[in-house]
Amino acid sequence: MFTKAIVRTPCKNMINGLTTVNLGKPDYRLAMEQHHNYIKTLKSSGLTVTVLPPDEEFPDSVFVEDIAIFTPACIVITRPSEPSRKDEIIELRDIITHFHHKTEEITVPGTLEGGDVMTVGSHYYIGLSKRTNREGATQLIGILEKYGMTGSLVELNDFLHLKSGVAYLGNNVLLAAGEFVTNHAFSGFKILKADDTESYAANCIQINDYVIVPDGFPVTRKLIENNGFTTKAVDVSEFRKLDGGLSCLSLRF
Repeated sequence: MFTKAIVRTPCKNMINGLTTVNLGKPDYRLAMEQHHNYIKTLKSSGLTVTVLPPDEEFPDSVFVEDIAIFTPACIVITRPSEPSRKDEIIELRDIITHFHHKTEEITVPGTLEGGDVMTVGSHYYIGLSKRTNREGATQLIGILEKYGMTGSLVELNDFLHLKSGVAYLGNNVLLAAGEFVTNHAFSGFKILKADDTESYAANCIQINDYVIVPDGFPVTRKLIENNGFTTKAVDVSEFRKLDGGLSCLSLRF
């Protein structure tokens, strides 16, 4: 059961954020409107939302999920791999630690981003990607085990982050796309396969009684609903232009 979320207002400099896709520059005004609707959806799903001010120094700072991992026992401050994001943790460290008195931190030479960490109960699946290396993932597993939790590694080939292509919906059900549909790491789950033309929709978030999905992917949304889940759709087209998705825009705990 989630009760809280942290988000950061997009900065105007977001138009210069990191991207691996060729979808054009984000429209800042539209991004602000979409972010406002995202916050409304979080609140209507039962969350109290802390909204942080924009930070023009960091174009990608709206993607707060990458900066920390909230567990029941502690908060883990991550270590993003991209040089332009490394210092985001300096300010956020003080803010985030107000929500839990126990904090841990990923250290050099480890890199870890929250987009590569998917939680299922007390187990954490950690993607090995261009943004999260084996050292960072191993450090996280050590921290989890210290507090009685567990973690395991998932090799990535095609997706930027683990949660770019797989999401836990609850009730032992995963929504997956591409390489994750047949990945042996998820063999114990019921797999819902996102439509091949809608792989972006695999980045959705389960919050309490709802699955929040990106707007504009009707086939995958219907698949989720046909398996007993209630959905809400939010348009995040401008964040997609920066490799971002629904999960990237908040820390939920």
